Amino acid sequence: MNLREMSYLVAVADLRNFTKAAEQCNVSQPTLSAQIKKMEAFLDVKIFERDNKQVMITEEGKDIIQSAEKILQEVERIKEIAEHAHNPFSGKFRLGAFPTLATYIFPNMVPKIKELMPDLHLILIEEKTAELLERLHKGEIDAALLALPVLGESLEIKPLFDDSFFLATYPTHPLANNSEIDVDTLAQYRLLLLEEGHCLRDHALEVCHQHNIGEEQDFRATSLETLRQMVKAGTGITMMPEVAINHTEIDIQYIPFSKPEPFRTIALVYRKTSTKKEIIKHIEDITNTSKSIYS
Repeated sequence: MNLREMSYLVAVADLRNFTKAAEQCNVSQPTLSAQIKKMEAFLDVKIFERDNKQVMITEEGKDIIQSAEKILQEVERIKEIAEHAHNPFSGKFRLGAFPTLATYIFPNMVPKIKELMPDLHLILIEEKTAELLERLHKGEIDAALLALPVLGESLEIKPLFDDSFFLATYPTHPLANNSEIDVDTLAQYRLLLLEEGHCLRDHALEVCHQHNIGEEQDFRATSLETLRQMVKAGTGITMMPEVAINHTEIDIQYIPFSKPEPFRTIALVYRKTSTKKEIIKHIEDITNTSKSIYS
């Protein structure tokens, strides 16, 4: 069994479709099918159950595919180590961030990274926190910008900056003319929040629970931009992180909270065993010395 055949296995497992897997691997579908049958015969194990409608992985197949994935990841890592040895600031670097941060920080951050490390092939990934952590542990990404707290003994966690929350209201709301807001004032209101799975929702809920603030139950946004538009439409009010605020916007008011204001702490998270710590240090420095990247 060689590396190419292992890549066929992983592709079929990921896509659950032989034709799509063949396209991804740049081979014909009969060639891919024949190679997988050859592997099954060699191992004397059925890896896939297939018919005209679906492809399923057998119990034995799951373990084989998991091992193949690890081998392919290690081979990729060997290539990256060799490339890194020639130029520590070259090769691929996969940086992740969650949606309520990525949209606002990447556009300003990326040019600074490319200017400092022009030979680096930067790959950006936008996913929810749980998915980013899983991919970080699997070695599928090199680092991620996450909101604390983050747990993991195998992870290095470098706090970068605090991102304060503002109250977002529409111009005719009773609170719109306040120069600042005490969080406890919101106890008589309900906030529009994001749907389950967003870490920003968790941070907002934590503030809500601490100050007896209710959540608007009839609506949960899929994105921060949807929340913004709902506020502009006069549907309700919400908490908006400073990183996402453009103070020149119309039809919406951003009011700071009185101290101690609620905030989230953004950190750079990576594996302690990473071989790309020189790159990570540069990214950390860019963020720490250029706070304007998120303003």
